[in-house]
Amino acid sequence: MGLRQASITDIKQIQQVRNAVKENTLSDPSLVTDDDVMDYITRRGRGWVHEVEGVITGFSIISIIDQNVWALFVHPDFERRGIGRLLHDEMMNWYFANTDKLVWLSTGPGTRAEQFYREAGWQEKGTYGKGEIKFEMRKEDWESGKIS
Repeated sequence: MGLRQASITDIKQIQQVRNAVKENTLSDPSLVTDDDVMDYITRRGRGWVHEVEGVITGFSIISIIDQNVWALFVHPDFERRGIGRLLHDEMMNWYFANTDKLVWLSTGPGTRAEQFYREAGWQEKGTYGKGEIKFEMRKEDWESGKIS
């Protein structure tokens, strides 16, 4: 079991996890292509995967170019085991080690993800897209230990 940086060979399993989630589902899975994932983990930013016995159980991807969390998902069979928090913290530590810029994300209201981000210290900043909640995190808030 472990956390490591994502590679292009992980894309198939990343897509499987993304399409298995019960909340924040894609209305059309073809909207997020393998090429999109490759672009985000190789050019725009970085990604991480958590795996158990070679099976990816969760992943996170952040874009330093767009200053946003592009994805953070855990397979439903592995929820509530701390995997999301490990992925989140690794991603945020890397991001703020490489830039001082504010980072943002959006998620559906009334979801467990919304609660997760609130507990992690993200600040709500209005709405985004089709009624999603927009959250932001500043480097000084991340580094101050404001978050748990």
